[in-house]
Amino acid sequence: MIKALIFDLDGVITDTAKYHYLAWRELALGLGFDFTEEQNEQLKGVSRIKSLEILLEIGGIIVDEDIMEQLADKKNTRYVEFISKMTPDEILPGVVDFLKKAKTEEYKIGIGSASKNAQTILNRINLNSYFDVVIDGTKVHKPKPDPEVFFKAASELNVKPEECIVFEDAEAGIEAAVNGGFHSVGVGNSKSLGSADYTISGFENVLIEDLIKLIE
Repeated sequence: MIKALIFDLDGVITDTAKYHYLAWRELALGLGFDFTEEQNEQLKGVSRIKSLEILLEIGGIIVDEDIMEQLADKKNTRYVEFISKMTPDEILPGVVDFLKKAKTEEYKIGIGSASKNAQTILNRINLNSYFDVVIDGTKVHKPKPDPEVFFKAASELNVKPEECIVFEDAEAGIEAAVNGGFHSVGVGNSKSLGSADYTISGFENVLIEDLIKLIE
């Protein structure tokens, strides 16, 4: 029986991926190489340091650990500048209605995100009240596809993995859900999210009861 819904944040609740990309590209250009949107797909759902490692590998750049930290902080500072200007208008279509229905139906609701800025984003888009727990990159150590973030969310929601549906837009996130024994719904392109139990293009006109029938 499904008792809880756990949502990734970036690309599922709101589109912050564009801000990540802009911040990473600025960093890359400052290091002397370009970084494309296609290359940025490799960074979806992974931690900040792992993303930086991928970026530097693309640019053929090797730095020591101290410089890595400085570069990661520089990217994050720029990203925070972008998201600090976000508004509720940036919530993806259908999300608010879906969350309202979930609350009405008394499902437990959580965030399971690799982002270390999840709370800032939720504050900016006024969605805090919908989530019973927010587990983000400040509370976990292992990046997706390790299921740690979802295990912690389930634990704080007091439910078992098999009682949860995870909503993810990244392949690494779907893998994390599968690895942890969670049900999963891919949000986006079904071709890249083929490991999910079911995929949707977005939340507009999506009914919770229909999803649960398909999942269970």
